[in-house]
Amino acid sequence: MTTAAMQHDIGSTNGQPLGAERTQKLMRAAAGFCDQEGGCHGPDHTVRVHRLALWMGRAMGADLEVLSAAALLHDIGRRDETISRGRICHARRGGELAREILAGLGFEAESIERIVHCIAAHRYRNGEAPASLEAKILFDADKLDSIGAIGIGRAFLFAGQVGARLHNENGVIEGTEPYSVEDTAYREFKVKMSRIRDRMLTPTGRRLAAERHEFMEMFFARLESEINQLPVVDT
Repeated sequence: MTTAAMQHDIGSTNGQPLGAERTQKLMRAAAGFCDQEGGCHGPDHTVRVHRLALWMGRAMGADLEVLSAAALLHDIGRRDETISRGRICHARRGGELAREILAGLGFEAESIERIVHCIAAHRYRNGEAPASLEAKILFDADKLDSIGAIGIGRAFLFAGQVGARLHNENGVIEGTEPYSVEDTAYREFKVKMSRIRDRMLTPTGRRLAAERHEFMEMFFARLESEINQLPVVDT
């Protein structure tokens, strides 16, 4: 998805609580960091998270300006995490980079701190827990994009990128390695995606996660069935 396409998509869903000019500047800044990521964490992921976060934010009475800026910039540190092979936390690094960008665009100091917290806490595994409503919504929106039909699609996309097979034989995942031929979408589901439902921080996030989890259970049960059972055909 190009920056122009991102702009059209966000604008078409009334997703510009910051106004058109600031939104476009943030989108361009984010694209400069995310365009090369592609795959599961490219600009299209940013658009989906932004759209869902604002939808949740409106329903829950959040500060949409803080939420919009945080959602647009939440993954700008991922390139550094990729280059460092995980030694740099993309959430923490994203917060550092965002501080500079936001100051350059004239955001007030208080707003910058609130936005930076949302970005730095959206991963949660780095020790900084989401404390504000906006940070909790961004966390949930980001995680929701990794489950359900979208999550399944992303999992197969990633499996293809690392050269994994279609499915782990007999559903066995014990002893399988990430970034290997065994790193299938099914392995991603069992190891990560199936646990997202229990990590949601907002009531809306929990409801959406429950629905998406149920769909994943049905999908992978059907996949397992089709792979391991020959269909009965009337002769």
